[in-house]
Amino acid sequence: MRSKAPDLNDSRRSDEVIALHPAESGMQLGRALLHALHNAGISVLYQDRDMKTVWARNMRAPWASDAADSNGILPPAQAERIGAAKRNVVASGNPERLELGVPVEDGIRWFQVWIDADHGESGAVQGVVTTMVETTEQKRREQTLKTLLREVSHRSKNLLAIIQSIATQTGRYSETLGDFLTRFRGRLQSLASSQDLVTSSNWRGAALRELVSGQVARYGSDPRRSLRFAGENPYLNPNAALHIGLAMHELAVNSVSYGALSRPDGFVEVTAKLTAASADKPALSLTWTEAIGARDRQPSEKRFGSVALERVVPTSLNGTATLEITGDRVEYRLVVPHGNFETD
Repeated sequence: MRSKAPDLNDSRRSDEVIALHPAESGMQLGRALLHALHNAGISVLYQDRDMKTVWARNMRAPWASDAADSNGILPPAQAERIGAAKRNVVASGNPERLELGVPVEDGIRWFQVWIDADHGESGAVQGVVTTMVETTEQKRREQTLKTLLREVSHRSKNLLAIIQSIATQTGRYSETLGDFLTRFRGRLQSLASSQDLVTSSNWRGAALRELVSGQVARYGSDPRRSLRFAGENPYLNPNAALHIGLAMHELAVNSVSYGALSRPDGFVEVTAKLTAASADKPALSLTWTEAIGARDRQPSEKRFGSVALERVVPTSLNGTATLEITGDRVEYRLVVPHGNFETD
């Protein structure tokens, strides 16, 4: 079947039919356009060549004013900028577009401004049409997005630095490639678990108790049985959550391998206290303790676990730490300043 060739006059005929439709008389069309301008927050101003206002629709602050000045209550510099653009449009007949930031009490209101020439039948410019649309919310979203992207970049670099440190230290204290991969994967998974808590809080951080429970639970231990948590439950900032999570991981791995969590009835105790480091900013004292039996063999050589617990974690948090392993007890105590957590 032969397709019908498009009629180049279809669009013109359609326009004629629409224009002649009784439901769209001039007054009705005008009212509809006014509603559209109002709903879209668009202000429109028409001026002649001498910048005298002929008509204006939906004029709002800062464009609306009781004064005769068509630029409303704009600051002088902004009013002059728009005035110069209008004069250029009258002289050249070419449109111009501006972005204006208007200072207000609570910040800055942003506007996109279009200035177009109104050409008469002879082609001469007989006036200018100025269209103003507020873009403050869009501008704020853009600024928020830029801030978030900078924050993500900053945190990503910090996380990569932590991973690089873990890889270096794990390699230093690993005897074989298989040993390295096993330990390195475990530490990466620990970071990932802590990072999930940080991300779910919109980068605010993580609650200490949830962080500790998550790290203990990763090794098949039921925290309701194997973990006894007591004391405060501060909210750790992202950096503290990652490093304290790493410390809890090392302690849990050591306990599953050699300590209390290697026994069916074994458990560990974690206590969090706020100590009077200063009058208004207490420090957090976090203590992990567990009882070990005579058959539980602790490794005697220095490994990354103890290096992380005694050096890497406290240094990263500007804190202090001690790790004591006796014949029947393991105790790790970490003290970090207030800048790493919130108590409210």
